[in-house]
Amino acid sequence: MTDKYCVIGNPIAHSKSPEIHAAFARETGQDIAYERRLAPLDGFADTVRALVAQGYRGANVTVPFKLEAAAIATRLEERARLAGAVNTLRFDGIEIVGDNTDGAGLVADIVRNAGVALAGRRVLLLGAGGAARGVVLPFLQQGPAAIVIANRTRATADALAAQFAGHAAPGQVVACGFEDIAGSGAPFDVVVNATSASLSAAMPPVPAAAFCQGTLALDMMYGKLPSPFMAFAARHGAATRDGLGMLVEQAAEAFFGWRGVRPATSAVLERMRSTL
Repeated sequence: MTDKYCVIGNPIAHSKSPEIHAAFARETGQDIAYERRLAPLDGFADTVRALVAQGYRGANVTVPFKLEAAAIATRLEERARLAGAVNTLRFDGIEIVGDNTDGAGLVADIVRNAGVALAGRRVLLLGAGGAARGVVLPFLQQGPAAIVIANRTRATADALAAQFAGHAAPGQVVACGFEDIAGSGAPFDVVVNATSASLSAAMPPVPAAAFCQGTLALDMMYGKLPSPFMAFAARHGAATRDGLGMLVEQAAEAFFGWRGVRPATSAVLERMRSTL
């Protein structure tokens, strides 16, 4: 019997997840069907319960439901619990297991695809919302020298840094406002834009001092053209990368959690890039 999966969101028609998971299934010989599922904005929990009743084995979750997915899970993996958000659900009998593969996907893209080690490096994370929350623990597991979380509202960055204090060495995770980035030991080895600025083609308020020759600047958003953040970073010497690799790698991590098989990603990433 073909195992059924889907991605839940609103809107959802733009999602590339069905193409990615279909490619993974072909590559690994897994018998699955994967579709898009539009959930009403006030009907996420009912949608999940219907999927369980219909025999689905799991689902990916995208905006705006990642917080609700964490709430409906009967058990959370540690990285999802710390992130406070879930992008992957696994249905195991009556249990709904919530996971967050975003951070693992980002780390895989940086370390394996971009060839940039995080161990001993200084990382600047722009933003302290849901996108940022999911990557702090996977970054810490790579052993960076420091993670500086910068946010427009300093208190939000402080709270996020404090949340991970028990998983970090003293001073390894610190917070600042955007206006304090230049004084936080800039430039950085890796700068990650986890703000929503690129959704509106805006530029987060990051100073040129954050970048130098050898910096990797990665925007979690992706598109056919570089984002304003990527263009700005490139003008100041950084190598740039968008979030498409993160998208493919987080999908591979979810696929592994569901099927116990880890798909190769390079050919899928290349194919996705050609369709932008």
